[in-house]
Amino acid sequence: MTAQARLDRAGLLALRDRERALLDTAEPRVFCCSGTGCHATGSIPLIAALREEAARQGGVQVIETGCNGFCALGPVVIVQPGGILYCKVRPEDASEVVASAGGEPVERLLYRNPAGKTMASMDEIPFFALQRPWILRNKGRIDPENIGHAIAHEGYQGLARALFDFSPADIVEEMRLSGLRGRGGAGFPTGLKWKFAAASPGDIKYVLCNADEGDPGAFMDRSILESDPHAVLEGMLIAAIAINARHGYIYCRSEYPLAIQRLTIAIGQARELGLLGENILGSDFSFDLEIYQGAGAFVCGEETALMRSIEGRRGMPRPRPPFPAQKGLWDKPTVLNNVETFAGVGRIIRLGGAHYASIGTEGSKGTKVFALSGDVNNIGLVEVDMGTPLSTLVNDIGGGVPGKRTCKAVQLGGPSGGSIPAHLLDTPVDYEAIVQVGAIMGSGGVIVMNDRTCMVDMARFFMDFIQDESCGKCTPCREGTRRQLEILTRICEGKGEPGDLRTLEDLAAVITDASLCGLGQTASNPILSALRHFRDEFEAHITHKRCPAKRCVALLKFEVDESRCRKCGLCQKACPAGAVTWARKQTARIDREKCVRCLACFAACPFDCID
Repeated sequence: MTAQARLDRAGLLALRDRERALLDTAEPRVFCCSGTGCHATGSIPLIAALREEAARQGGVQVIETGCNGFCALGPVVIVQPGGILYCKVRPEDASEVVASAGGEPVERLLYRNPAGKTMASMDEIPFFALQRPWILRNKGRIDPENIGHAIAHEGYQGLARALFDFSPADIVEEMRLSGLRGRGGAGFPTGLKWKFAAASPGDIKYVLCNADEGDPGAFMDRSILESDPHAVLEGMLIAAIAINARHGYIYCRSEYPLAIQRLTIAIGQARELGLLGENILGSDFSFDLEIYQGAGAFVCGEETALMRSIEGRRGMPRPRPPFPAQKGLWDKPTVLNNVETFAGVGRIIRLGGAHYASIGTEGSKGTKVFALSGDVNNIGLVEVDMGTPLSTLVNDIGGGVPGKRTCKAVQLGGPSGGSIPAHLLDTPVDYEAIVQVGAIMGSGGVIVMNDRTCMVDMARFFMDFIQDESCGKCTPCREGTRRQLEILTRICEGKGEPGDLRTLEDLAAVITDASLCGLGQTASNPILSALRHFRDEFEAHITHKRCPAKRCVALLKFEVDESRCRKCGLCQKACPAGAVTWARKQTARIDREKCVRCLACFAACPFDCID
């Protein structure tokens, strides 16, 4: 986009119409995903090849977009008009893809469902058809480094309405009416948080965006920042108007270089057009922000630790009250929300809080973005209405568990969340309903686990993460999680004792009640939920020294069950140590002296013959 003068409200509308007209021309367009996931599968050379072909063939525009969401099948390309989706596209396919724009689709690049049926349009594919894109409304259809694309799709119209049609109190009331709850994990009502900060006295206030996404399996915030950074900026601007703040920070982990790059470009473009800085859109309101890069400490996802980090101190939580709305960054009133929360604010103000409140459930309004990962076919980014059953997420949108395995459980809410067994997957996506089955909504990471997952080892994995990331400030979290990890490790090694489960539960009670911050208070959730739903697995480890899922190496014999062996030899081909001997039509044998206990033979055997 060429340099332009600073905008007023009329100028913003005129720019929207011009940019929209440019995007709506009859010229076919090829949208190629350029998020981190597709970068990893080769979208950078693909985009170069597509542009080269477009220049050679003529009449086609190539647009580099953020994350499309269908990460499992990347690089993903969408051709308009028609919404034709191509999957796993390679640079050598560029000529055919460009040639197909406005013509017949390339059959071999189209999506095929598990039954083998080819589907050309995104609207036909369950992964897209069953979603409601509110936060992800612009995924795969705008260039995140072109502010004109964001404005063409109603970007900053919510800001204009907040500046000229609402008072700060009206904005707070509209957010309260919407029922939006913070998407960072706790689910605190956004409008109420803003109301507290607005009512706090003081001339200096701050708006902070938490982009310190540290949960294993979570990539919602990163993808939003890479795909639609202007939506986040607009949400922060509206929050600043509501509480009368003049400065803000986006706290983003340094492990997100692409998100930081695109945020930096977006901030510069917004300043150039007068959407950030002094006298925004010709009003008397001024606000600016900057990016603060965190060093990757998980505890800095906790709001008070995040603020200490921005202040240049070690990121460690402090006791509350006082809450940040009264005494936050540099002891000034502060509003802090996460990326997903801010990304939806502009549209709420533009369309009205009542419109947003009409979506979802009584206690959980709107939509929620989830990062699907683990043992699921369609790994990717998903947005659904609150109230949608988890089974729809896993089986319909996610495509179920790969191969012949079955779903055993879903870990929801990251390390601070819990495991929900397969028989409870009809549980709706709702803050209170999720808590009732022993998990929490969290920020939205969904890790699907198949029937070969050991729930004891999974609890140990999450506790290892939590213990390693504990800031160490308070004794219950620092020492309690260490002790829990020691017990879980012993159980996985076949050294568990009869009283271990009671000790784990007693420790959990103390850690939950006495820890200083929310991270410590929820640290035992993975253990408690696993004990609640899979206690028999813990007891099998302790009493019978047996791992029902056959995942705990110390409890495996590494023998071939002759009664089940189909004499296929797959275990021998998979063994990296040459420990498996096999001849055609003969039962395999494992030499324990050579065996390095890597589980490669177990993973390769489709008949569960390896014990």
